[in-house]
Amino acid sequence: MFDVAVSELSSPRWDLQHEVARAAALGFDAISLWRPKVSDVGAASAAAMVSVAGIRVSSLQWAGGFTGGDGRSFAESLDDAVEAIATAATLGSPVLVLHSGCRGGHTRSHAMRLLVQALEALAPVATRAGVTLALKPAHPAGAAGCNFLGGLAEAVDLVEGFSDPAVRLAVDFWHFGDAPDLEPLLPQLAEAAAIVQVADRCGPPSAEADRLPAGHGGLPLERLVGEMLAHGYRGPVEFDPVGEAAEILGYEGVWHETRLVAEAWNDRLAIGRSGPVVATGGASRRPLAGHFRAAAASGSRRSHASSHTGSPG
Repeated sequence: MFDVAVSELSSPRWDLQHEVARAAALGFDAISLWRPKVSDVGAASAAAMVSVAGIRVSSLQWAGGFTGGDGRSFAESLDDAVEAIATAATLGSPVLVLHSGCRGGHTRSHAMRLLVQALEALAPVATRAGVTLALKPAHPAGAAGCNFLGGLAEAVDLVEGFSDPAVRLAVDFWHFGDAPDLEPLLPQLAEAAAIVQVADRCGPPSAEADRLPAGHGGLPLERLVGEMLAHGYRGPVEFDPVGEAAEILGYEGVWHETRLVAEAWNDRLAIGRSGPVVATGGASRRPLAGHFRAAAASGSRRSHASSHTGSPG
């Protein structure tokens, strides 16, 4: 069984108070928060909203950019990350997601040195705050210009070589769900991951591709989550469909369907735990009212947005 979380990135037009209320009403265990929305209300107020709703924060997104590609100096990026760690601690978020930043005109080896220096500086701060840093690799085609850490094997080697429990991985199956080296790396990923992020896609990753709701694309997401569980992963699974498709379906409809899909995965994977993990492929999109533990949604709220706000990868 896994905790089911939904990301604020999937509902850019909703305010935080509404998101927290809907996440609780739809039966999510946790919500992943986005720093700009937390800043709008203040970390203490955001923490109170989450607490009153009776859910938890699965992660805070994001900090990073240590290579200077976004115009900030290395020191400024470090200061921002320290602030993000403090915000995560106030929210009760166990995880802060980090992005490496792009190469920013550096050689690749120097960009890696900057990233390692940043992690060495931040890990003790995170440990004192009770926060885990989850470094997120991203497929080069899906995160052009914002993340030079583009391979799973390289990211695993970095985290394993660090030997610090405060430095882990954010594993995003939208980026790597069909990567050729994914299968043999799954045991290591399950050990190294602090958070697993899930969205579907059709075709290869690209900067223009939507992060589709689970089951609307071709990635074997349920099987991959099941494999992670079988190899010992026990953290939350964050669902974050982002893009035009999610906007057309409407946030309420996407969140409702996502909760049903996640509940169905949990049911099937729990049954599979007594033997081999069941490789069921894509999740069904039929309503599964019998498995929906929360109160029924109050109705679909269609978004009229023509654009979306997404994460760097």
